[in-house]
Amino acid sequence: MDRKPGEQPSTVSQAVKQQDDSNLDHYRACFARRSSAERVDWLARIRRDAFAHFEALGFPSRRLEEWRYTNVAPIARQAFTPAAAAPEVDIASLGLSDFGGPRAVFVDGYYAPSLSSDLVDEHFEFQSLAAGSSVANYATLAQAKEDGFSALNTAFAEDAAIVTLSRGAAMAKPLHLVFVSSDSSEATASFPRVLIHAESGSEGLIVQEHISLGSKPALTCAIAEVITEADANLDVVLLQRESDATYHMARQCVRQQRSSTFRLHTLNLGGAILRNDLEVVLEGEGASCTLNGLYLATGDQIVDNHTLVDHAVPHCESHEFYKGIMADTSRGVFRGRVVVRPDAQQTSAVQQNRNLLLSRGAEVDTKPQLEIYADDVKCNHGSSIGQLDDDALFFLRSRGLDELAARILLTMGFASQVTQSIPNADVAAWAGSAVSGRLEELFIAGGSQ
Repeated sequence: MDRKPGEQPSTVSQAVKQQDDSNLDHYRACFARRSSAERVDWLARIRRDAFAHFEALGFPSRRLEEWRYTNVAPIARQAFTPAAAAPEVDIASLGLSDFGGPRAVFVDGYYAPSLSSDLVDEHFEFQSLAAGSSVANYATLAQAKEDGFSALNTAFAEDAAIVTLSRGAAMAKPLHLVFVSSDSSEATASFPRVLIHAESGSEGLIVQEHISLGSKPALTCAIAEVITEADANLDVVLLQRESDATYHMARQCVRQQRSSTFRLHTLNLGGAILRNDLEVVLEGEGASCTLNGLYLATGDQIVDNHTLVDHAVPHCESHEFYKGIMADTSRGVFRGRVVVRPDAQQTSAVQQNRNLLLSRGAEVDTKPQLEIYADDVKCNHGSSIGQLDDDALFFLRSRGLDELAARILLTMGFASQVTQSIPNADVAAWAGSAVSGRLEELFIAGGSQ
């Protein structure tokens, strides 16, 4: 194990990495137009290097082990045009929840001040990448050289939410980051980007929500980079509820320092093909991370969650709990990898994946993995795939519930363990409502047959 923490092995040739280069000239032309107007030198260098990596890598192929269950050929075949400056959007039409705290809205990846609330707060600092100021740690965790989608985002992202939690401060209310894909007449790509830096001793909750308004094919290529300094305590809730015509490719990279705590609550409720790549590296002793995930797929959706928790130092803990609900002919994928480095003694790591199949045509591929190179550890993992319990359904129906209500209640019970793990009551209720609404749509449409 001589790789750096979080670094992936390179086991394939460049030819295998290339999925489809038929639209490469289209992206070259788009990048040339954008780079000709570039005015910020430090960003220009990062973007040029990233696009060079995209040219070399292309979109990932199923011949790559990491992508064998998820075919992104529909994305590679479509020439997506990077979105221009944010169009006008009616904020009332978005149906956004109010958590009592500040809100920053991005439309097609661009910050929209007119749709956002006052973001001046003593507990944190917010800035937009488009403001032009140099930003420390930008594009250092999610490196463009590692995969084609990261390279594409880094090359084309014009804006980003940069959030710094102030040293020793505790945020009074959640910060709500909303990323909206607008209704466009052409196949459009947006590139949301987030950089969160929780300084020493800080504490906060950040909600990141992805919404799409259009019915045309669209690509959301998103990246989030998170740094938690010593003794920081950070919760992030990620809700993705885009349309069934949207492809959502996301990557989150987290680095934790000494005695910091990071909790991520991921809810995947929409999208034609959805991929979440999550990488957490525990770099400081005493660090702890909790990863809770819920993915719900209907129709012929594909929802793919790949996680890597890298225990690079001793005395760290990780808890990973993902649940999937598959209906119709959808497919769920979970590949969870926990690595314990040779010097990471007294590590504690738990990983569980539970899946519920609501129809005979649904499918799930689950592959929890432990790679342990130390001997003084407590690690376990497991997975399961099942259906709604007939006895439980009979019991509920015998108490007066009809079959539809009984199925919804049981399925919501399966999902609620994830939504109820969110520490803020208002955000937890909002997340639970989003999940129950999606389940009601599913069962009423007959997707659980």
